[in-house]
Amino acid sequence: MYAIVEIAGQQFKVAKDQKVFVHRLKEEEGKKVTFSNVLLIGNDASVTVGAPAIKGAAVEAKILKHLKGDKVIVFKKKRRKGYRVKNGHRQYLTELLIEGIKASGARVETSEEKAPATKKAKPAAEAPKKEAAPKAKEVKAPAAEAVEDFSGKTVADLKALAKEKGISGYSSMKKAELLKALTGK
Repeated sequence: MYAIVEIAGQQFKVAKDQKVFVHRLKEEEGKKVTFSNVLLIGNDASVTVGAPAIKGAAVEAKILKHLKGDKVIVFKKKRRKGYRVKNGHRQYLTELLIEGIKASGARVETSEEKAPATKKAKPAAEAPKKEAAPKAKEVKAPAAEAVEDFSGKTVADLKALAKEKGISGYSSMKKAELLKALTGK
């Protein structure tokens, strides 16, 4: 049995008791991890493909150790210019041992299950801020509403309103001047 699973942003074809090197994971050495984003599971006779992932499927692995990969030399050169730069890079990796592949029945923890715990904590911290904000809005609301009523209108609509109110010289006014004349400020 094999599976194609997404681990740390990359897809790997894994089988039981296989060792895999992936980008560095946050968990400590010796800890067991479960990857629920399984894209494909294959047996000798059948292949199950997810859309995009198979629900209930999971790959269980154990973190063996954290290490650095082999040095990769990055050499840049521009001929006839005397430009040569040599850099090295060693990628941080985690070695995993695949302990098992579950085709179904694995408990998948979604972001919806994680979110309520964080959402409950935030409103308690933000509650005093929300109480103070409406008081400030109540003071400014009458002036802001008068401008907002006219701000969505076109210049032609504003000129028609100015004509109805009997404002002189409205034909040569710009939108800002019309708004000022109509609101009385």
